[in-house]
Amino acid sequence: MQGKAEIEKEFNRAYFQYIGPIYRFFYLKTDSQEIAEDLASETFLRLWKTLSSGENINNPRAFLYKIARNLLTDFYRKKAQKTEISLDSAPEIIDSDNFQQRIINNSEIERIKKAMQGLKEEYQLVIIWHYLEDIPIKEIAEIMEKTEGNIRVLLHRALQALKNSINY
Repeated sequence: MQGKAEIEKEFNRAYFQYIGPIYRFFYLKTDSQEIAEDLASETFLRLWKTLSSGENINNPRAFLYKIARNLLTDFYRKKAQKTEISLDSAPEIIDSDNFQQRIINNSEIERIKKAMQGLKEEYQLVIIWHYLEDIPIKEIAEIMEKTEGNIRVLLHRALQALKNSINY
């Protein structure tokens, strides 16, 4: 069993290495800074509890994303079917020479976000983890408890579905 100092050291190493990606994952999936912060905090609280119980964690990133995925599933189960619009997340409108280009870029981002939201949950996860978080296929397979071959096929299908969704 590890001592308190070793547990704190392991927790701190995982926290500082993965807080950004875990928060970003939640933010991409919820589009809310407050919810992303709450879910990221809960993820690391569960890491702390697991480490404190004496369990050995071989791959902290995979462990954290498994927790994050489960918390996100729970969040959406509990969430009522309502849409919230946050003025804090609305883009600022500033007069500038590149204003028209920013409008085009924002509309493209919105188009991709809408297309992503229309995809199956598994497809969204593999695209975010592999292309936005740079998580290797092997680790995604561990997180999702599937084979690497299954993840490659899933990723291929996800990209095809995204492409088809965007082209409509």
